[in-house]
Amino acid sequence: MNYWLMKSEPDAFSIDDLKNRPDRTEPWDGVRNYQARNFMRDEMKVGDRIFFYHSNCKVPGIVGIATVASEPYPDRWQFDPDSKYYDPKSDPDNPRWILVDVKYERHLDRVLSLNEIKEHAEALGDFALTRRGNRLSIMPVDDAQWDYLLGLEKQ
Repeated sequence: MNYWLMKSEPDAFSIDDLKNRPDRTEPWDGVRNYQARNFMRDEMKVGDRIFFYHSNCKVPGIVGIATVASEPYPDRWQFDPDSKYYDPKSDPDNPRWILVDVKYERHLDRVLSLNEIKEHAEALGDFALTRRGNRLSIMPVDDAQWDYLLGLEKQ
């Protein structure tokens, strides 16, 4: 099993939005970064666990846990000229952009804020979220980082 951190702006799509979807599942659409796409396409597997992270808000941080709920498949919005995610260079026979479905698991007991996470940067080692200049919306989390961050939830 792999672990991931996936960022979403809560005014666009929040952990509560995911919880309230039918079957508590939603496509993780709109990703237009090649590295993030490659993580979904090449490395994510059904059952992988996800830290759901609220970004670009008053208190950015990890707010919940979700699970990868599907194999990767094409993001339909890349083919819709009326969508802000439309990509005229994407070919339906060889789609450029893919996604996975994510399923709500639970809210954390409390938000693990970015500031708090940064206070533990040394213990987390080479953690993508605390690397200077990292703006990826999807990033891997190793087993030790996952366990350490979950341990902070109860403090």
